Amino acid sequence: MNVLNLNESFQEFKEFKNIDRQTMLAILEDVFRGMIIKRYGADDNFDIIINPEKGDLEIWRNREIVEDGEVEDENLEIELSQALKIEDDFEIGEEVSEEIKIEDFGRRAVLAMRQNLVSRVLDLEKDHIYQKYKERVGDIISGEVYQIWKREILIIDDEDNELVMPRAHQIPSDFFKKGDTVRAVVAEVDMRNNNPRIILSRTAPEFLERLFEQEVPEVFDGLITIKKIVREPGERAKVAVESYDDRIDPVGACVGMKGARIHSIVRELKNENIDVINYTENDQLLIARALSPAKISSITLDNENKKADVFLKPDQVSLAIGKGGHNIKLASKLTGFDIDVYRESEAELDDVELEEFADEIDSWIIDALKAIGCDTARSVLDLNEEDLAKRTDLEIETVREVTRILKSEFD
Repeated sequence: MNVLNLNESFQEFKEFKNIDRQTMLAILEDVFRGMIIKRYGADDNFDIIINPEKGDLEIWRNREIVEDGEVEDENLEIELSQALKIEDDFEIGEEVSEEIKIEDFGRRAVLAMRQNLVSRVLDLEKDHIYQKYKERVGDIISGEVYQIWKREILIIDDEDNELVMPRAHQIPSDFFKKGDTVRAVVAEVDMRNNNPRIILSRTAPEFLERLFEQEVPEVFDGLITIKKIVREPGERAKVAVESYDDRIDPVGACVGMKGARIHSIVRELKNENIDVINYTENDQLLIARALSPAKISSITLDNENKKADVFLKPDQVSLAIGKGGHNIKLASKLTGFDIDVYRESEAELDDVELEEFADEIDSWIIDALKAIGCDTARSVLDLNEEDLAKRTDLEIETVREVTRILKSEFD
């Protein structure tokens, strides 16, 4: 096999580690049959035997023996006199198998076949990479920084596949050098010019969610559910969590003892501040929690237009807005409400904490009121009695007595 050294070809194809032996043999046979069809017009009467271990290839053509001068199709039939040159005991009507040498196809045909073979294998490899990462969208992977460009960096995974992380998907404070190990989430996979393009991201909410799953066993096991994540990458993030098991404190579990769990996530995100809050269906309470660490005095909701007016003491306004407006912006994204904050008027500042009524109102009643976001006397009085009873599950008589006590304070 001087024209085509199959041993060399098979060695080259070993680098395509994602292609199994059976698939490779099928491609090889298909390519060789294409060359046979181009030369002889059909391949039905050909047998192809491939031994990739030794690099051997045998092509046999089977033809029926007919009388001399009776050949109608040279590809399917052979004259008796020609058959006898192969073996001297052939008879008319028998089938003769004759080996076809690769050299018989000509150098140009062989080179074209080899090029077709390489192209087919490359396409199969590209499709395998595409399908592999298509199934891993949303998963965290690790890779090594191979090259750094102005708009993106090239990352190599453990199988030497090329992945990219555009600048927009990098945390602003990220700084990578060639050879650094990077963790990111698979954000997008598509085909461009017949080449798979795998885009990684460290700014996607899914990246933070996967980090929580890795660091917090209760999240990984499904005992704690992450309801929603909003981020300003590198600055601040808010994570709403919920537990269906009353014995588990979702916020405490996510933060960990002395913040051990959350600190490892913060380090990965280049010191991004992460607020973990308890999710609730109560919009007022969710907004109050989302604006943490600010302490809310009262909230007025416009559910139809999804707007919320939040009133705070003057020293709490800057906390609610946050550095660069990140806190209020993220709170709006998390709750779905357009939030406006206002300083309380002087009259509104004349308020009293519910805890100060502990000598007149039972502690369990105060806890029930605080659970719906009412921490002060005025925040309770801003709601009608029927609404209070419905939200707190308190008896209407109890609610009326509480409002009477609170009103007497201001009277």
